[in-house]
Amino acid sequence: MIIIDGKKISEQIKSEIALEVEIIRRKGEKIPHLAAILVGSDGASDTYVSHKIKDCEQVGFKSTLLRFDDSINEDKLINEIIKINNDTDIDGLIVQLPLPKHISEYKIIDTIDHKKDVDGFHPVNIGRMVIGIPSYISATPAGIIELLRRYDIHTSGKKVAVLGRSNIVGKPISNLLFQKSDFGNATVTVCHSLTENIREICIASDIIIAAMGNPEFITADMVKEGAVIIDVGTTWVRSETSKTGFKLVGDVKFSEVAQKCSYISPVPGGVGPMTRVCLLQNTLLSAKKAFYK
Repeated sequence: MIIIDGKKISEQIKSEIALEVEIIRRKGEKIPHLAAILVGSDGASDTYVSHKIKDCEQVGFKSTLLRFDDSINEDKLINEIIKINNDTDIDGLIVQLPLPKHISEYKIIDTIDHKKDVDGFHPVNIGRMVIGIPSYISATPAGIIELLRRYDIHTSGKKVAVLGRSNIVGKPISNLLFQKSDFGNATVTVCHSLTENIREICIASDIIIAAMGNPEFITADMVKEGAVIIDVGTTWVRSETSKTGFKLVGDVKFSEVAQKCSYISPVPGGVGPMTRVCLLQNTLLSAKKAFYK
């Protein structure tokens, strides 16, 4: 059994990006610039955005963080996004989700210039991904594909069970895995809360990607010998052994499932670090105008 170390791989990728940014700097070319908008004071969102800003510093990117009170109205937030759309120095823009209930996430995402949509949530980027045109891929699915690539885990002809159908993970990763591409060409089954016989589907699968947010749902009796497990779930649960009284667990019961796997990603330290580094990769692509001129 091999543990997929997302933290180690993400640091390798950061080093690669930092080297490329240094070359850009020496040539006197434009340094990549990421802007982030944070609405409200949600602790998890604040921590996550702070990590993204630190990541930018680590690789040599410029960064801008705009904070707004959760009472900001939708029109004002849209106007702030339009300002960033028109700022030629900014290459990528992320609006941290979730947003307050009085603001439509769909309107906000649709307002972001798709050329700067390094989160890969804009309908233009999603549509391009679906039909196989190069585009910004949302960071978590991109991180999963990158882990498969770096660990040389081939998907062609394999049976893959994707548990979860969110717009952020389940839908895009299932699409990427069945496309005609490197680390695609898989036979994908998407499972969700109304899927019957999930255990039978999982035990017949060569690869399981769990992205439900259902702590320790996948148990050893649902996994065949030698399967590859990618755990995307992140849920805080009470813990008597933790100083804080809580611990972060995935959708997979790691302690018993790991013994049956050929590869498994842990929580934390698996997919999570890859999500942030793939955001940096997308920002670099935007700065280089890889997809859109």
